[in-house]
Formats: sequence, C-alpha cells, structure tokens
Amino acid sequence: MKYSEARQGRTFVIRLEDGEIVHTVIEQFVKDHAIERASLFAVGGADKGSVLVVGPEESRIFPTNPMTHELYDAHEITGTGTIFPDDNGNPVLHAHFACGREENTVTGCIRTGVKVWQVMEIILIELLENTATRQLDPYTGFKLLIP
Repeated sequence: MKYSEARQGRTFVIRLEDGEIVHTVIEQFVKDHAIERASLFAVGGADKGSVLVVGPEESRIFPTNPMTHELYDAHEITGTGTIFPDDNGNPVLHAHFACGREENTVTGCIRTGVKVWQVMEIILIELLENTATRQLDPYTGFKLLIP
C-alpha cells in the first residue's frame, strides 16, 4: 500500500445537463476552477449509447485489451471517482459508474464516454496539500496513482 494525506478544500455542487459527456465536462470544470485534485460522487441518468469499460479480456495479460459495454437505453447511475493530474499536469478523471435499468446492472469505468440522460448530479470535493499524480506504468500501460 502507498498513501498520502490531503486536506479537504472547496466543495462544488454540479448539475450536468442532457447530452453532456461526463469526463469531458468534469475535466474542463476542474481546469476552469483551478482544481488539481478532487474526489467526487454522482447520481443521475446515463443515456443510450454511453460506453463503459467493463474489464480486460484476460486478467493477467499485459498490455490489456479492454472490454466495453454500450448502454442500450437510458439507465439510472450512481458512481464515484477521483481526479489527479497526469505527468503533463492535465487533470484526469478516473470514475466508475454502476448503471441499472429494470433488473439489469452493469458497472464500469466511464473513460470511453458516458453521456448524461436528462440530468446528473455531481458533488466534487477538492483535495488540498497533496502532491499525488497519475504516472504511466510501463508494465500495465495504466496511468497509476502515485500518492
């Protein structure tokens, strides 16, 4: 385990609008508000055509070949994530959503494009006094959190 401490900064209450792409809008928001690090949670709707990364095809083969799942209609969502800068200082949102419709639920990473259905509510909490970043790990090919 590796860790570091942070202090809570500003808290933002955000409403995303119909058709917005979650990671694009949130990453632009943090740039516009000079937020370097944050945690967030979300509730709302994801639209038909949204794509989640739902795992690697094979769990111990690197580099990984990601599997994706496209939502077939509007789904209710709940999710959580973190924002840390990459090695170029760009904020990177890493978030996973559980998306449900009727008795079916799929959970995955939203990095390939989750589109808001009507409304999505985000509570974003800024993290201060911390230097954690995301750095490319050559073995896995992932930008791993370096606390």
